[in-house]
Amino acid sequence: MNIIICGAGRVGFTIAKLLSEQKHSITVVDQSSEDIQRIKESLDVNAIVGKATYPSILEKANGSEADMIIAVTRNDEINMLICQIAQATFNISKKIARIRSQNYLEPKFSKIYNKENIPIDVIISPEREIAKSLQRKLEAPGALDNIPFAENKIRLLEILINENCPIKKIKLNELTKKFPELEANILGVIRNDKFLLLKKNDVMEKGDKAHVIINSSQMEKTLAAFGHNEKISSKILIIGGGNIGFNLAKNIEESFESARIKIIEKNKERAEFIANELNNSIIINGDALDEDVLNEANLEEIETVLALTNDDEDNLMISVLVEKFSKNKKTMALTNKSNYSLLQSSLKIDDLIDPRMSTVSSILKHVHKGTIESAYSILDGEYEVIEAEIIETSELINKELKNSNLPDEIRIGAILRGDDIIIPRSNFIFQKDDKVVFLARNDQIQLVENIFRISSI
Repeated sequence: MNIIICGAGRVGFTIAKLLSEQKHSITVVDQSSEDIQRIKESLDVNAIVGKATYPSILEKANGSEADMIIAVTRNDEINMLICQIAQATFNISKKIARIRSQNYLEPKFSKIYNKENIPIDVIISPEREIAKSLQRKLEAPGALDNIPFAENKIRLLEILINENCPIKKIKLNELTKKFPELEANILGVIRNDKFLLLKKNDVMEKGDKAHVIINSSQMEKTLAAFGHNEKISSKILIIGGGNIGFNLAKNIEESFESARIKIIEKNKERAEFIANELNNSIIINGDALDEDVLNEANLEEIETVLALTNDDEDNLMISVLVEKFSKNKKTMALTNKSNYSLLQSSLKIDDLIDPRMSTVSSILKHVHKGTIESAYSILDGEYEVIEAEIIETSELINKELKNSNLPDEIRIGAILRGDDIIIPRSNFIFQKDDKVVFLARNDQIQLVENIFRISSI
């Protein structure tokens, strides 16, 4: 596909990198000559300095030949205008825009996003996506991540293999015999910052981050098999009542009635606003870096602390203070700078949240063609976990898995057939309408689309 990406920041750069690796024709547009120069030096894409709201610049980006435009500049209104111009001037068929302001996302205003008004096909709200991601992590204590697929009946769990994991050093084929009732499939592990596909005689080691496809109904049982018996936190402290913290609290209130949420928000006006909008959460106006404010939140009784302010350094410092004043709390910190991950273990922070990859994953699932419905990126998009439906023209129909000629870089994790979850063995036979959840290396995505006989955007 011919794709124009407007905005060369961290998200735009990452999307351009991943899509160019998938052999799409990419053009990046940004006003910053520095950002464009960085892209030219790093990626094999076309890069243009200029305002993407100028029709002449989109024309220079070959807008008349574009199949899709992705607007991820730092300004909501510019992203909207880009989509308007892309539709009116070049009739680009698919338009994706990142929109941050919650006012634009109110359901009662959704009618303005259509061909007659503001023609945006897909709106990505990073703050809401991150809030959903954090909620899923809270629902699966012991997992580093928890991603739903196939009508929420299949899950991908990322699980840390720690010192107490009872199944480390056991060959994968022996695990199947040891847990015959467990509907789970270990796709691979992140080890020394590389993703490794595991074979039947391989073992998991301490420090690995295993990616496991499971039957959603067996989440607690699966985590227990990996030695994780943590209980779901009901006493939660959120530091920062911005869009992420507010949306997370709102989601928890709606789905987890027994949860007790406290929010510390520095800005008085914002604290008053979220206090009026939330029903059961306690709002404290103050600075979480102040020990007295943490004491006011009764830190001793809190089980999980999420530092979600707009300042990376504050989030790290808050997490350190929590560890200093009250041991055995789970801490999660939002960080926009990826190099902070090097400090995670030394600072004893349980989880660092990178908002960029939540946004990238949300966008990627709308880029893939046809029946590919969702995707989750691993290691900056080097691998993706994908859900796709088998249609009648797919070459997989009526083939056994062992005879499907799938490359090693593609691993089938689980299948939803009707209401049944199937963890496939070598003699599994694909059928029409199967929903398949699988792992694929980034440069194999086009092959995936061909295998599933996907033809439309």
